[in-house]
Amino acid sequence: MKKAVVGAFFALLSLFTLSANAKVVVAPLPDGEAPSERWSVQVNGQSAPLYGARTADPPFEKYDYGGDYAFLSVDADEPLTFRVKPTDGDAEKLTVRPSSLGIVPAKNDDGSFSFTIDRPQRISVEYSGRVHPLLIFVNPIEENVPNPNDPNVVYFGPGVHEPENGRVSLTDNQTLYLAPGAVVKCGVSVRGKNITIRGRGIVDSTPWEWRHGPTGHVVSLENSQNVKIEGIIIRGASHWTLVPINCDDVDIDNVKICGGRVQNDDGINPCNSRRVRVTNSFVRSDDDCMALKGLENDYGNCEDVTVENCVFWCDRARIVLMGHESRAPYMRRITFRNIDVIHAQTRNFLLEPGEKMRMEDVLFENIRFETGEENALSPEALEKMKNLDASKLRFDIDVANKDNWLFVARPAVNQYMRTQEPGYIKNITIRNIAVNGALSYCGMLFSGADAEHRLEGLTIENVEIFGQKFDKESPLLHIGDFVDGVDVK
Repeated sequence: MKKAVVGAFFALLSLFTLSANAKVVVAPLPDGEAPSERWSVQVNGQSAPLYGARTADPPFEKYDYGGDYAFLSVDADEPLTFRVKPTDGDAEKLTVRPSSLGIVPAKNDDGSFSFTIDRPQRISVEYSGRVHPLLIFVNPIEENVPNPNDPNVVYFGPGVHEPENGRVSLTDNQTLYLAPGAVVKCGVSVRGKNITIRGRGIVDSTPWEWRHGPTGHVVSLENSQNVKIEGIIIRGASHWTLVPINCDDVDIDNVKICGGRVQNDDGINPCNSRRVRVTNSFVRSDDDCMALKGLENDYGNCEDVTVENCVFWCDRARIVLMGHESRAPYMRRITFRNIDVIHAQTRNFLLEPGEKMRMEDVLFENIRFETGEENALSPEALEKMKNLDASKLRFDIDVANKDNWLFVARPAVNQYMRTQEPGYIKNITIRNIAVNGALSYCGMLFSGADAEHRLEGLTIENVEIFGQKFDKESPLLHIGDFVDGVDVK
């Protein structure tokens, strides 16, 4: 493939450096990329360009996800002071999510708001929930940028690029590099060993209609080993976004997914893959933020998957789905740790193995849920609850909107299965969970399918929902039939 190199790259980059010693670099907006005008933003006193992303393209315009949104990418190894203002009117206050960061914007005399970020973060700045938010991605300074003249490097400098047939194909020992300010309209196909995708640029799938992209998935990894994906942004997926299928040793770090444009735009889907690590990443999607699947039996197991230090936002489906469309013998040794869920809509963590698959040794630890107006109990439900004992205000099952479940785990048979037989679940641990925000129903449901297809081994520890400690007597806990070994503490 011919390399796409902008000769004046380093000169261009210096124009967007906000400090003399190059410790702060804002991704430039290239010619041909329409800026988002939803917000005005200054970084350390200088105006910063904003990219835009869409939600609910036709035929999905019936969904109200708050409309298009803006995002900004900055590299820094020093504190950054942001001065931001929505352009469609004065805001009374701004909310910065995840709230676990403790960032409280201060309002200025001109109606803008200021706050400081002192380390790499992935945040959403909101004046009205999901309505036209501003996403800010603060990255560490890049090191060891690839040489554009290296024959094993596919290099895209600042600018809008349209590769031939909309595809970038990578094989053994190749690196795809997207410079800050690069927007590459393509799908990426990875087949081979020792492959790297990195940079601060954007893989852009917005030119393609739903399920008509140039590759099976926006970033498609198949039958590959030792793959590293770091730092990039993926925008406007036309189908599943980042998908390793039958892969080993995949490291996904600091990847930002700006989706919500179409259905079936799952964020990251490890399928029949082993030793997958997802860290320091952000996903906004219409469909599942992450879906672990075992698509075909002969592809092998889905196992040893670790997801840490991530921020998830799902507009319609699940935060994490495990087990649908799965025929692998095992899905096991799966860990989700230190996760912020900033917007969600339905069964947040759904585990439903079928087709005899054994789901084993799954850990959910240090997870913080923020419920919003989209999750809130209806006015009718709240009216019915007025005269209840205060301790039951948030937990009355009969009147609650039960759609917003935190965890559901049960062997299942559903429409995605070829063999209509449930799977098995063994050893699920849920530890250090906190829920805050709008009053909503936040139940947990655990069940076996029958005497053979059981759920064996469930530990729930240190769960707090709207300030109340969750225990084995909580009406939010639903234990069905064929469940063995429940420990709640």
